[in-house]
Amino acid sequence: MRNLALVFCFSALVGAGIVACGDDSSSANAADTPSSESSLLSSSSADNSAGAKSSSSEKTSSESKPSSSSTEPGSSEDVAKSSESAPESSSSVVLEVSSSSVAPASSDSAPASSDDGKCTNCDSFTAADPELTENGGKGSVTTYGSITAKETSLGGACNYGQTNIQYYAAIHVNVSPGDEKGPWNGGAACGGCVHVKARTPDGWKEVTVRITDRCPDANCGVDLGGAPASDIMGIQVGRYSGEWEFVSCEGVEGVWGDSTSIWVKEGASEFWSIIQVRNPKDMVKSISIYGVDTRDAHELEMVVGTENFWTVPKAVLQTDNRYRVVVKYRTGTDDEWKIKGSELAEPEANLYLYEHRD
Repeated sequence: MRNLALVFCFSALVGAGIVACGDDSSSANAADTPSSESSLLSSSSADNSAGAKSSSSEKTSSESKPSSSSTEPGSSEDVAKSSESAPESSSSVVLEVSSSSVAPASSDSAPASSDDGKCTNCDSFTAADPELTENGGKGSVTTYGSITAKETSLGGACNYGQTNIQYYAAIHVNVSPGDEKGPWNGGAACGGCVHVKARTPDGWKEVTVRITDRCPDANCGVDLGGAPASDIMGIQVGRYSGEWEFVSCEGVEGVWGDSTSIWVKEGASEFWSIIQVRNPKDMVKSISIYGVDTRDAHELEMVVGTENFWTVPKAVLQTDNRYRVVVKYRTGTDDEWKIKGSELAEPEANLYLYEHRD
Protein backbone atom coordinates (compact mmCIF):
# COMPACT_ATOMS: atom_id res chain seq x y z
CA MET A 1 0.00 0.00 0.00
CA ARG A 2 2.81 2.39 0.79
CA ASN A 3 4.40 1.72 -2.59
CA LEU A 4 1.07 2.36 -4.33
CA ALA A 5 0.77 5.69 -2.49
CA LEU A 6 4.27 6.71 -3.65
CA VAL A 7 3.41 5.80 -7.20
CA PHE A 8 0.22 7.84 -7.00
CA CYS A 9 2.04 10.89 -5.68
CA PHE A 10 4.73 10.63 -8.36
CA SER A 11 2.04 10.42 -11.09
CA ALA A 12 0.30 13.47 -9.68
CA LEU A 13 3.62 15.40 -9.67
CA VAL A 14 4.31 14.60 -13.31
CA GLY A 15 0.75 15.34 -14.48
CA ALA A 16 0.04 18.55 -12.59
CA GLY A 17 3.44 19.81 -11.50
CA ILE A 18 2.11 20.15 -7.93
CA VAL A 19 2.10 17.58 -5.15
CA ALA A 20 0.18 17.42 -1.90
CA CYS A 21 0.53 14.17 -0.05
CA GLY A 22 1.49 12.79 3.37
CA ASP A 23 2.51 9.60 5.09
CA ASP A 24 0.24 7.22 6.90
CA SER A 25 0.94 8.80 10.28
CA SER A 26 -0.37 12.22 9.19
CA SER A 27 -3.54 10.58 7.90
CA ALA A 28 -3.96 8.86 11.22
CA ASN A 29 -3.59 12.17 13.06
CA ALA A 30 -6.13 13.77 10.79
CA ALA A 31 -8.61 11.06 11.67
CA ASP A 32 -7.98 11.53 15.38
CA THR A 33 -8.11 15.37 15.50
CA PRO A 34 -9.76 17.63 12.86
CA SER A 35 -7.04 20.16 11.96
CA SER A 36 -6.39 22.63 9.17
CA GLU A 37 -3.59 20.41 7.82
CA SER A 38 -5.79 17.31 7.63
CA SER A 39 -8.52 19.37 5.97
CA LEU A 40 -6.08 20.46 3.32
CA LEU A 41 -5.00 16.85 2.73
CA SER A 42 -8.56 15.63 2.40
CA SER A 43 -9.41 18.42 -0.03
CA SER A 44 -6.53 17.44 -2.35
CA SER A 45 -7.47 13.79 -2.53
CA ALA A 46 -11.29 13.96 -2.59
CA ASP A 47 -13.77 14.96 -5.27
CA ASN A 48 -15.35 18.44 -5.51
CA SER A 49 -18.27 17.68 -3.20
CA ALA A 50 -15.95 16.21 -0.57
CA GLY A 51 -13.74 19.28 -0.90
CA ALA A 52 -16.72 21.56 -0.21
CA LYS A 53 -17.59 19.56 2.91
CA SER A 54 -13.98 19.80 4.10
CA SER A 55 -14.05 23.58 3.60
CA SER A 56 -17.23 23.87 5.66
CA SER A 57 -15.71 21.67 8.38
CA GLU A 58 -12.58 23.85 8.36
CA LYS A 59 -14.64 27.02 8.94
CA THR A 60 -16.62 25.43 11.79
CA SER A 61 -13.45 24.16 13.44
CA SER A 62 -11.73 27.54 13.27
CA GLU A 63 -14.74 29.33 14.81
CA SER A 64 -15.29 26.84 17.64
CA LYS A 65 -11.69 26.59 18.92
CA PRO A 66 -9.75 29.39 20.66
CA SER A 67 -7.26 30.93 18.26
CA SER A 68 -4.92 31.93 21.08
CA SER A 69 -3.93 28.31 21.84
CA SER A 70 -0.68 27.27 20.13
CA THR A 71 -1.35 23.56 20.82
CA GLU A 72 -4.96 23.50 19.62
CA PRO A 73 -5.27 22.72 15.91
CA GLY A 74 -7.94 24.14 13.63
CA SER A 75 -7.49 27.88 14.32
CA SER A 76 -7.71 30.42 11.50
CA GLU A 77 -4.13 31.39 12.29
CA ASP A 78 -2.91 27.84 11.65
CA VAL A 79 -4.77 27.75 8.36
CA ALA A 80 -3.26 31.07 7.31
CA LYS A 81 0.24 29.76 8.08
CA SER A 82 -0.32 26.48 6.26
CA SER A 83 -1.71 28.32 3.25
CA GLU A 84 1.70 29.90 2.65
CA SER A 85 3.23 26.48 1.90
CA ALA A 86 0.08 24.73 0.70
CA PRO A 87 -0.32 23.67 -2.93
CA GLU A 88 -2.55 25.63 -5.25
CA SER A 89 -5.17 22.89 -5.16
CA SER A 90 -6.07 23.98 -1.60
CA SER A 91 -6.78 27.60 -2.60
CA SER A 92 -10.53 27.15 -2.19
CA VAL A 93 -10.03 26.36 1.50
CA VAL A 94 -7.77 29.37 2.00
CA LEU A 95 -10.31 31.67 0.36
CA GLU A 96 -13.06 30.34 2.60
CA VAL A 97 -11.08 31.03 5.78
CA SER A 98 -9.89 34.40 4.53
CA SER A 99 -13.41 35.61 3.80
CA SER A 100 -14.62 34.73 7.29
CA SER A 101 -11.64 36.00 9.29
CA VAL A 102 -11.07 39.38 7.59
CA ALA A 103 -14.07 41.55 8.47
CA PRO A 104 -15.04 44.50 6.27
CA ALA A 105 -14.67 48.00 7.67
CA SER A 106 -17.60 48.75 9.97
CA SER A 107 -19.85 51.70 9.23
CA ASP A 108 -20.11 52.23 13.01
CA SER A 109 -16.50 53.46 13.04
CA ALA A 110 -17.38 56.49 10.94
CA PRO A 111 -17.79 59.66 13.05
CA ALA A 112 -21.41 60.65 13.55
CA SER A 113 -22.42 63.99 12.14
CA SER A 114 -23.06 66.61 14.79
CA ASP A 115 -26.60 67.85 15.39
CA ASP A 116 -26.53 71.53 14.44
CA GLY A 117 -30.19 72.08 15.39
CA LYS A 118 -31.20 73.37 11.96
CA CYS A 119 -34.73 72.61 10.78
CA THR A 120 -37.44 73.64 8.37
CA ASN A 121 -41.02 74.57 9.35
CA CYS A 122 -39.55 74.96 12.83
CA ASP A 123 -42.62 76.70 14.26
CA SER A 124 -44.89 73.72 13.45
CA PHE A 125 -43.48 71.02 15.72
CA THR A 126 -46.04 68.25 16.27
CA ALA A 127 -47.57 68.43 19.74
CA ALA A 128 -46.61 65.47 21.92
CA ASP A 129 -46.14 64.60 25.57
CA PRO A 130 -42.90 66.03 26.99
CA GLU A 131 -40.09 63.64 27.89
CA LEU A 132 -38.23 63.77 31.18
CA THR A 133 -34.42 63.62 31.22
CA GLU A 134 -31.96 63.37 34.10
CA ASN A 135 -32.02 67.11 34.87
CA GLY A 136 -34.70 68.53 32.61
CA GLY A 137 -36.65 67.40 29.60
CA LYS A 138 -37.35 67.66 25.89
CA GLY A 139 -40.40 68.38 23.77
CA SER A 140 -42.42 71.47 22.86
CA VAL A 141 -41.13 75.01 23.38
CA THR A 142 -43.96 77.53 23.03
CA THR A 143 -44.65 81.14 24.02
CA TYR A 144 -47.11 83.42 25.79
CA GLY A 145 -47.03 87.18 26.22
CA SER A 146 -45.99 89.82 23.71
CA ILE A 147 -42.71 89.26 21.85
CA THR A 148 -42.70 92.93 20.75
CA ALA A 149 -43.48 94.66 24.05
CA LYS A 150 -41.38 92.14 26.03
CA GLU A 151 -43.59 92.42 29.07
CA THR A 152 -42.33 91.52 32.53
CA SER A 153 -43.77 88.61 34.50
CA LEU A 154 -46.92 89.08 36.55
CA GLY A 155 -45.93 86.23 38.82
CA GLY A 156 -48.20 83.58 37.36
CA ALA A 157 -49.14 80.52 39.39
CA CYS A 158 -46.03 81.05 41.54
CA ASN A 159 -47.91 84.00 43.12
CA TYR A 160 -45.01 86.43 42.86
CA GLY A 161 -47.27 89.29 41.80
CA GLN A 162 -45.92 92.08 39.61
CA THR A 163 -42.20 91.61 38.98
CA ASN A 164 -39.42 93.16 36.92
CA ILE A 165 -38.40 89.76 35.55
CA GLN A 166 -38.15 89.82 31.75
CA TYR A 167 -36.82 86.31 31.24
CA TYR A 168 -39.46 83.96 32.60
CA ALA A 169 -41.41 80.87 31.59
CA ALA A 170 -43.99 78.28 32.57
CA ILE A 171 -43.03 74.62 33.05
CA HIS A 172 -45.10 71.51 32.36
CA VAL A 173 -47.24 69.95 35.08
CA ASN A 174 -47.78 66.55 33.46
CA VAL A 175 -45.85 64.03 31.41
CA SER A 176 -48.99 62.26 30.26
CA PRO A 177 -52.26 64.21 30.61
CA GLY A 178 -53.38 64.37 34.24
CA ASP A 179 -50.53 62.38 35.82
CA GLU A 180 -48.90 65.42 37.54
CA LYS A 181 -45.46 63.83 37.07
CA GLY A 182 -43.91 66.93 35.52
CA PRO A 183 -41.36 69.15 37.30
CA TRP A 184 -43.99 71.69 38.43
CA ASN A 185 -44.73 69.46 41.45
CA GLY A 186 -47.28 71.63 43.22
CA GLY A 187 -45.18 74.78 42.79
CA ALA A 188 -41.87 73.27 43.94
CA ALA A 189 -40.32 74.36 40.61
CA CYS A 190 -41.11 78.03 41.31
CA GLY A 191 -38.09 80.32 41.30
CA GLY A 192 -35.84 77.79 39.60
CA CYS A 193 -34.07 78.63 36.36
CA VAL A 194 -34.11 76.59 33.18
CA HIS A 195 -31.66 76.73 30.26
CA VAL A 196 -33.70 76.20 27.08
CA LYS A 197 -32.46 75.19 23.61
CA ALA A 198 -34.71 75.14 20.55
CA ARG A 199 -34.23 74.14 16.91
CA THR A 200 -34.51 77.01 14.42
CA PRO A 201 -33.69 77.55 10.73
CA ASP A 202 -30.37 79.01 11.92
CA GLY A 203 -29.61 76.08 14.22
CA TRP A 204 -29.82 75.83 17.99
CA LYS A 205 -30.78 78.99 19.89
CA GLU A 206 -30.56 79.17 23.67
CA VAL A 207 -31.89 81.23 26.57
CA THR A 208 -32.11 80.96 30.37
CA VAL A 209 -35.40 81.76 32.12
CA ARG A 210 -36.90 81.74 35.63
CA ILE A 211 -39.97 79.58 36.29
CA THR A 212 -42.87 81.78 37.43
CA ASP A 213 -45.85 79.83 36.11
CA ARG A 214 -47.19 76.43 35.08
CA CYS A 215 -48.14 75.36 31.56
CA PRO A 216 -51.83 75.44 30.63
CA ASP A 217 -51.16 73.30 27.53
CA ALA A 218 -51.42 69.51 27.90
CA ASN A 219 -48.51 69.07 25.47
CA CYS A 220 -46.42 71.95 26.77
CA GLY A 221 -42.84 71.45 27.80
CA VAL A 222 -41.62 75.00 28.44
CA ASP A 223 -43.80 78.02 27.64
CA LEU A 224 -41.59 81.11 27.24
CA GLY A 225 -42.44 84.69 28.14
CA GLY A 226 -42.15 87.41 25.51
CA ALA A 227 -38.48 88.39 25.73
CA PRO A 228 -36.95 84.89 25.67
CA ALA A 229 -39.40 83.79 22.97
CA SER A 230 -38.28 86.68 20.81
CA ASP A 231 -34.63 85.65 21.27
CA ILE A 232 -35.34 82.14 19.99
CA MET A 233 -38.27 82.51 17.59
CA GLY A 234 -37.87 86.04 16.28
CA ILE A 235 -41.22 87.04 14.81
CA GLN A 236 -42.09 83.47 13.74
CA VAL A 237 -43.80 82.31 16.94
CA GLY A 238 -45.26 78.84 17.27
CA ARG A 239 -44.49 75.38 18.64
CA TYR A 240 -40.78 74.56 18.40
CA SER A 241 -38.83 71.41 19.19
CA GLY A 242 -36.41 71.83 22.05
CA GLU A 243 -34.86 70.63 25.28
CA TRP A 244 -34.21 72.19 28.67
CA GLU A 245 -32.09 71.76 31.78
CA PHE A 246 -32.49 73.14 35.30
CA VAL A 247 -29.64 75.48 36.32
CA SER A 248 -28.85 77.94 39.09
CA CYS A 249 -30.14 81.50 38.70
CA GLU A 250 -27.01 83.05 40.19
CA GLY A 251 -25.22 85.36 37.78
CA VAL A 252 -27.95 85.11 35.10
CA GLU A 253 -29.14 88.43 33.71
CA GLY A 254 -32.83 89.11 33.12
CA VAL A 255 -34.18 86.64 35.71
CA TRP A 256 -33.93 88.95 38.73
CA GLY A 257 -36.76 91.32 39.60
CA ASP A 258 -35.45 92.63 42.91
CA SER A 259 -33.32 91.56 45.87
CA THR A 260 -34.01 88.20 47.51
CA SER A 261 -36.71 88.46 50.17
CA ILE A 262 -39.26 86.58 52.27
CA TRP A 263 -42.77 87.75 51.45
CA VAL A 264 -45.70 87.22 53.84
CA LYS A 265 -49.04 86.52 52.22
CA GLU A 266 -51.94 88.92 52.66
CA GLY A 267 -54.33 87.92 55.44
CA ALA A 268 -51.55 86.78 57.77
CA SER A 269 -52.00 87.20 61.52
CA GLU A 270 -50.63 85.86 64.81
CA PHE A 271 -52.84 82.80 64.25
CA TRP A 272 -52.00 81.99 60.61
CA SER A 273 -49.28 82.89 58.14
CA ILE A 274 -47.70 81.48 55.01
CA ILE A 275 -44.55 82.79 53.35
CA GLN A 276 -42.59 82.48 50.10
CA VAL A 277 -39.07 83.36 48.91
CA ARG A 278 -38.95 85.89 46.08
CA ASN A 279 -36.00 86.17 43.69
CA PRO A 280 -34.32 83.05 45.09
CA LYS A 281 -30.99 81.69 43.85
CA ASP A 282 -32.78 78.56 42.66
CA MET A 283 -35.93 76.61 43.45
CA VAL A 284 -36.42 76.33 47.22
CA LYS A 285 -35.74 72.89 48.65
CA SER A 286 -36.62 73.56 52.29
CA ILE A 287 -37.23 76.32 54.86
CA SER A 288 -36.25 75.84 58.52
CA ILE A 289 -36.71 78.15 61.52
CA TYR A 290 -34.31 77.91 64.50
CA GLY A 291 -34.69 79.80 67.76
CA VAL A 292 -31.92 82.23 68.75
CA ASP A 293 -33.37 83.14 72.16
CA THR A 294 -34.86 79.66 72.54
CA ARG A 295 -33.96 76.15 71.43
CA ASP A 296 -37.06 75.38 69.40
CA ALA A 297 -36.73 74.41 65.75
CA HIS A 298 -39.31 74.00 63.00
CA GLU A 299 -39.25 72.49 59.52
CA LEU A 300 -41.85 74.29 57.41
CA GLU A 301 -44.21 72.40 55.13
CA MET A 302 -45.33 73.46 51.66
CA VAL A 303 -48.95 74.51 51.47
CA VAL A 304 -51.21 72.19 49.50
CA GLY A 305 -53.42 74.12 47.08
CA THR A 306 -51.77 77.53 47.49
CA GLU A 307 -48.69 76.90 45.40
CA ASN A 308 -45.20 78.14 46.30
CA PHE A 309 -45.98 78.95 49.95
CA TRP A 310 -44.78 77.49 53.25
CA THR A 311 -46.71 77.40 56.56
CA VAL A 312 -45.25 79.17 59.62
CA PRO A 313 -46.06 77.57 63.00
CA LYS A 314 -48.38 79.60 65.22
CA ALA A 315 -45.91 79.38 68.13
CA VAL A 316 -43.41 81.43 66.10
CA LEU A 317 -45.94 84.08 65.09
CA GLN A 318 -46.98 84.87 68.64
CA THR A 319 -43.60 85.91 70.01
CA ASP A 320 -40.93 88.57 69.56
CA ASN A 321 -38.21 85.98 70.09
CA ARG A 322 -35.49 86.03 67.47
CA TYR A 323 -35.17 83.28 64.90
CA ARG A 324 -32.86 82.18 62.13
CA VAL A 325 -34.80 81.44 58.95
CA VAL A 326 -32.63 79.16 56.78
CA VAL A 327 -33.57 78.62 53.12
CA LYS A 328 -31.94 75.72 51.31
CA TYR A 329 -31.90 75.73 47.50
CA ARG A 330 -31.69 72.96 44.95
CA THR A 331 -28.17 74.24 44.16
CA GLY A 332 -25.87 76.88 45.63
CA THR A 333 -25.34 78.13 49.17
CA ASP A 334 -28.10 78.59 51.75
CA ASP A 335 -29.57 81.98 52.60
CA GLU A 336 -30.26 82.96 56.21
CA TRP A 337 -32.47 85.69 57.72
CA LYS A 338 -32.42 86.81 61.37
CA ILE A 339 -35.86 88.13 62.33
CA LYS A 340 -38.43 88.29 65.12
CA GLY A 341 -41.18 85.67 64.98
CA SER A 342 -43.86 88.36 64.99
CA GLU A 343 -42.50 89.82 61.74
CA LEU A 344 -43.75 86.73 59.92
CA ALA A 345 -47.29 87.57 61.06
CA GLU A 346 -47.39 90.93 59.26
CA PRO A 347 -49.51 90.66 56.08
CA GLU A 348 -47.66 91.57 52.85
CA ALA A 349 -44.40 92.19 54.70
CA ASN A 350 -41.41 91.98 52.30
CA LEU A 351 -38.39 91.01 54.42
CA TYR A 352 -35.27 91.65 52.35
CA LEU A 353 -32.30 89.41 52.98
CA TYR A 354 -29.77 92.26 53.01
CA GLU A 355 -31.75 93.95 55.85
CA HIS A 356 -32.02 90.85 58.02
CA ARG A 357 -28.58 89.31 58.09
CA ASP A 358 -27.52 90.55 61.57
